[in-house]
Amino acid sequence: MSASVLDMSMSLDGYIADPNDFLGGDDGERLHKWAGPEDESGPPSGPAAQFQHEWNAAGAVLVGRRTAELMDHWGGDHGGLPIFVPSHRPPGPAARWGYPLVTYVTDGIESAMAQAKAAAGDKDVQVRGAYTAQRALEAGVLDEVQIHQIPVLLGDGRRLFDVLPSQIELEIIRVIDTPEATHIRYRVRR
Repeated sequence: MSASVLDMSMSLDGYIADPNDFLGGDDGERLHKWAGPEDESGPPSGPAAQFQHEWNAAGAVLVGRRTAELMDHWGGDHGGLPIFVPSHRPPGPAARWGYPLVTYVTDGIESAMAQAKAAAGDKDVQVRGAYTAQRALEAGVLDEVQIHQIPVLLGDGRRLFDVLPSQIELEIIRVIDTPEATHIRYRVRR
């Protein structure tokens, strides 16, 4: 059965990026260092390999417009996956004409998630972007939250759960502790 899963790295003080949209540290990547080096030292192993397998096994991506544009829509696909972007404005030229796997959905987060789940089939929908995650929680269409809790305090920046409509109960379904991060997966209680 398909699930919609928000998957984010977050500092201990709740930030997913610094005020300039970097991920912390001198190189701007502190929050993603747990996943292993981005060089030729070989593929990730252990929990990082497990998470990479989960990401690669997804069937679609639902992403907020701001995140999609910051990432240039991952060049038109997210590792070959279709991308759904809920937005009240039409897409820019690249997404409109050059990226056939990118779909802008203008009739709400519920419709965007339904389209992403239909495209994913029995695979998961990976959710990207704090604002979109908050709207998906609010609408009751986000099934799971996976946080990679990084042992660093950024002190300032963009918070993952800045504005929520009400208290939302979660159930812990998995915890993996590593020296680089604590990985916690939650199910959203309905």
